[in-house]
Amino acid sequence: MNLSVILIIAAAFLAFAVLVILLGGPSVGKAKSRRLSMVKDRHANSTEAVVAAQMRKTIQAAGGQGNANISSLMPRREQMELRLRRTGKGWTVSQYMLGSMAAFVIVTGMLLVFRSPPLLAAMIGLLAGLGLPYMIVGRLINKRLKQFNARFPDAIDLLVRGLKSGLPVTETFQVVSQELPGPVGEEFKGVIERIRIGNTMEAALQESANLLGTPEFQFFCITISIQRETGGNLAETLANLSDVLRKRAQMKLKIRAMSSEAKASAYIVGSLPFFVFGIVWLMNPEYLQGFFVDPRLMIAGLGGLVWMSIGVFIMAKMISFEI
Repeated sequence: MNLSVILIIAAAFLAFAVLVILLGGPSVGKAKSRRLSMVKDRHANSTEAVVAAQMRKTIQAAGGQGNANISSLMPRREQMELRLRRTGKGWTVSQYMLGSMAAFVIVTGMLLVFRSPPLLAAMIGLLAGLGLPYMIVGRLINKRLKQFNARFPDAIDLLVRGLKSGLPVTETFQVVSQELPGPVGEEFKGVIERIRIGNTMEAALQESANLLGTPEFQFFCITISIQRETGGNLAETLANLSDVLRKRAQMKLKIRAMSSEAKASAYIVGSLPFFVFGIVWLMNPEYLQGFFVDPRLMIAGLGGLVWMSIGVFIMAKMISFEI
């Protein structure tokens, strides 16, 4: 029995690896885009374009050895690299893929130990291998964004005090990067480093805005850009922006409090059938065996999942608000 389980796990792991290889692989379009960008960089005239080209070459040289490893099999690798950078953990695509494979093998093996059908165990293991790491990365991104948004108004207030005392904008950025810990200080430190190597302030701020993907920092970038083009009192403008961001955060908290009851009801109603199914399966697997062999029960089960998914989607839309 133990040998058969090991063989099934090994076969499932091999099937997962083959699936990743089939979904990934080299992309002709991406290779063509890289060649075009190399030609453009070679004939670039502006200083900013030359600096960006040197940065890309340095990154490619540092990660040249990684192109031959497992991370080259990841489809949409650039988007995954961006998501991993947003976590602030310094993880690589190779580590992410190895974590996915480990989750697949562990979940599949546990289900086989609990006498689950091999096909069901492989399907649930595949869903766990693809979904769990993605959900973990998403939670880390949301956690980091919440920490950033919570301290970002304080950073703007610190910028306002520095500007009123006569410091230039770049010096106030340096003060924020030193005084505020966490994501806010890290992002402003990155902005300072990009400015020091030759990027303009707008380009350095926009790169951080693209990395964060949060509207609060985008508002800040637009404010700085407009002020540098039209002039005016930057300290007063940033003070108004800080007040708007604080009111925006308060409104989000009010909406979260008002929708908490609906969210709790959705979680309970949505998880209860799966919880009962798992308990009954552990106590008497033969009682629910028909859901995996009887076509009528399989259709009924799929229909129930579809209707539950529709209900969860409707409830999620009802409690989702754009501010």
